[in-house]
Amino acid sequence: MENNIFHLQYAMDTFYFLVCGALVMWMAAGFAMLEAGLVRSKNTTEILTKNVALFAISCIMYLVCGYYIMYDGSVFLSGIADVDVDAVLGDFAAREDGFTGGSIYSGASDFFFQVVFVATAMSIVSGAVAERMKLWAFLAFAVVMTGVIYPLEGSWTWGGASVFGMYTLGDLGFSDFAGSGIVHMAGAAAALAGVLLLGARKGKYGANGQVNAFPGANLPLATLGTFILWMGWFGFNGGSVLKLGDIGNANAVAMVFLNTNTAAAGGAVAALVTARMLFGKADLTMLLNGALAGLVAITAEPSTPTALQATLFGAIGGVLVVFSILALDKLKIDDPVGAISVHGTCGLLGLLLVPITNGDVSFSGQIIGALTIFIWVFVASLVVWGILKAVLGIRVSEEEEFEGVDLAECGMEAYPEFTNGK
Repeated sequence: MENNIFHLQYAMDTFYFLVCGALVMWMAAGFAMLEAGLVRSKNTTEILTKNVALFAISCIMYLVCGYYIMYDGSVFLSGIADVDVDAVLGDFAAREDGFTGGSIYSGASDFFFQVVFVATAMSIVSGAVAERMKLWAFLAFAVVMTGVIYPLEGSWTWGGASVFGMYTLGDLGFSDFAGSGIVHMAGAAAALAGVLLLGARKGKYGANGQVNAFPGANLPLATLGTFILWMGWFGFNGGSVLKLGDIGNANAVAMVFLNTNTAAAGGAVAALVTARMLFGKADLTMLLNGALAGLVAITAEPSTPTALQATLFGAIGGVLVVFSILALDKLKIDDPVGAISVHGTCGLLGLLLVPITNGDVSFSGQIIGALTIFIWVFVASLVVWGILKAVLGIRVSEEEEFEGVDLAECGMEAYPEFTNGK
């Protein structure tokens, strides 16, 4: 009887993990639609190409070496599909906590769930460097980011390894439930390094601090992308509970879903109101980024806040992202989709909010963890971007940028019937 219960729990936890992983994979479509909607029409095909290609590269690189670096588990060489049922049953029977203990699921499902997180981090970079970066330079960076840079910082956080043999973040009181820092701030740090070396789009910044707006080509598509990301985030945060097959964890999953949703709502409304106060208009792009800001802010700890606290945390993110986008423009850091503000600024916010509701976490531990993640990813990315700039070049020519990177990099347009009278 006990073995039958275990088999059922194992199947439920594995299935839940896989479904949540599929939801996170669907976020790749959300990023693609959001970015395609926020760039100009002449750059749409290239941004879509980047999003599909980076997902494929992420899956391959994490399989070949990333998972091994992050968790000391070789998928490529030994495989993780083989399960010694007797050994697993024996380990389970030896537990003192019975059926309410740690996570029980297939190793293959764990890899699948982790690999879609890697792709999410890399997707953040795509939007920030849009409209002026060479496609193949970006994809070359994706190989290093998903194969080495992200897995190494992941090994220090979720993997529990010491940081270059010096200290363990967990022992310092660091916690990041689903990746406000580990995934989102890391992606933003890599993006920031690339943007600084790449420079702004031609004509974006004028004299006397003037910022010229480059409206996105398809706001309905950007809105669809935001809703897809909002939906996928239930898998992102909910799956990070890692387990469903008992009463306590089922309740935890429900609370995580509730807090994830209400944080997004709080962020959206707060950003909309903030934009109305600042600009006198209801800015759709700020509304969309506000929802995403709320999601990023709650990702570090969606299980311990009350629903009201989660709403307030999301609202803080929604206000912060508006001011962050404006601040980056004043600094002439050109981010076409607001990715650095949404995922970087609000990712840091999410880490700093954790100790408010989780007494086992310290502010000092969160700060040290945030600095560790940011410095490593930013510096490593800056080096890789610098090498690519020297060897391949990372920016298209001024003429290619003017004509659009779709034709220069992909040889086709996303909306051919609406351009040049065709």
